[in-house]
Amino acid sequence: MTDLTFDRNFDVTPDIPVRVSPLIRRVLVNNPGPYTFKGTNSFIVGSGRVAVIDPGPDDDAHLAALLEAVRGETVTHILVTHSHADHSPLARRLKAATGAVTMAYGAVQAPPVSGLRLDASIDHDFVPDHRLADGDVVRGPGWTLEALYTPGHMSNHMCFALEEEHALFAGDHVMAWATSVIAPPDGDMGQYFASLRKLLERDDEVYHPGHGPSRRDPLPLVRGYLAHRRMREEAIRARVEQGARRVEDIVAAIYADVDPRLHGAAALSTTAHLDHLVQQGKLRKVDGTYETL
Repeated sequence: MTDLTFDRNFDVTPDIPVRVSPLIRRVLVNNPGPYTFKGTNSFIVGSGRVAVIDPGPDDDAHLAALLEAVRGETVTHILVTHSHADHSPLARRLKAATGAVTMAYGAVQAPPVSGLRLDASIDHDFVPDHRLADGDVVRGPGWTLEALYTPGHMSNHMCFALEEEHALFAGDHVMAWATSVIAPPDGDMGQYFASLRKLLERDDEVYHPGHGPSRRDPLPLVRGYLAHRRMREEAIRARVEQGARRVEDIVAAIYADVDPRLHGAAALSTTAHLDHLVQQGKLRKVDGTYETL
C-alpha cells in the first residue's frame, strides 16, 4: 500500500519556538513561497547543550529568534542537511554568535549555473567546519544524532536520525506537504530513488522535514514517493515515445492541471527523470532533446 496524501495543515507563527517533542523545538523561518511552503524549519535538539539543525537563510529576525530560543544554553553543533540558500547561509552568523562547530556532508559537486533555481539557489559559500560521512554520530547530553547520506535532492543532502526518539530530520528529502524537487545538474534522480529506498530499510517513527508538518508512520509516505516517481517517469518516457522531444513540451502535456507557478519546478524534475532514463539506457539525448533508442 502507498500513501501520497499530503498534509498542509501547518498553522505556525514564524520565529516563535514550538516544542514538538521532549527533545525537539522547531523555529519556523519567515520565508514562505511556492517551494518553501510556510517557510524553512529550524530545529533545536536537546537542552542545556544543544544542536541546531538547518539554521536557514541569512535573515536577521530568524537569527535573533534562534539566539533568544537558546538563551542560557550552549549551542555546541550546527548541522546542515544541504546547502540550498533556504537552509544553510545563516550557519555562518550563528556560528559567529555561539562558537558552535558547523557540520554537514560537504560542499556541492555541481558548479554554479545560470537559469531557474527557484527559491532554493545553491549556497556555494557554505563549507562546514567538519565533514560528516554516512553513519557518523554526533552526541550531546541526552541526544544522539546519526548522519544518513541521502543524495538526490542535492549531492550533499543528509538526514539526521535522533536515536532517543526514533525520529529523522528529513530535510528536503521527504516532506509531508509536497514532493521534493530534483534539480539538475546537482540534483540526481537515480540517486534520489536509491536514497528513498534507503529509508525503507529503517524503522524511524516520525519525520521532521525541512518544510511543513512532521509525519508519523512515515514509511507509507516514502513508498508513495517511490510509486509517484516511477509513475511520473513512465509517463515521461511514454510522451517521448509519442514524439515529444523537448522538456517544455513534456511539461505542458503532463502538468497541464498544475499551477503554472510550479511549472519551473516541474521542468527541473522532468529533466532529472529524462536524464535518469538516459542513464538506464531507455532513452538517448541528442542536441538537448530526447528520443527513443
